[in-house]
Amino acid sequence: MKPCRECRHEISEQALACPQCGAPFPAKEKWDGWGFEYKSKATLFDWPWIHISFKYTNRRPVPAKGIIAIGQFACGIFTLSQFGFGVISVSQFTVAGYALAQFALAYSLIAQMGIYLHEGHGQLVRSIGELIRLL
Repeated sequence: MKPCRECRHEISEQALACPQCGAPFPAKEKWDGWGFEYKSKATLFDWPWIHISFKYTNRRPVPAKGIIAIGQFACGIFTLSQFGFGVISVSQFTVAGYALAQFALAYSLIAQMGIYLHEGHGQLVRSIGELIRLL
């Protein structure tokens, strides 16, 4: 038996959650979430050059933020993600300068569905000017 790191309730060392407070893996001294995360030590303007995050902490995703950001949620100069925000983005859903995506809002894009400012290609892609004229 060992005390829970959160509430100090006595629990088994193999417990997956504390029965008292619900803390995951309560016998571990430190626990910072499920999944994988990597941040390079090299930075530019306090952003890591590479940040890869497929991690959840307290049931919330940890977004990747970096010059090159890779993850389910990502923000950076170049993003590779499911939900992205960046200058150049390859994502399922994105807001970007230049995008390759399923759904996108961008300056220039290739997408299945999207709204663009300068140039766009895809199945259901419209410019902001076209949409404003329709109103």
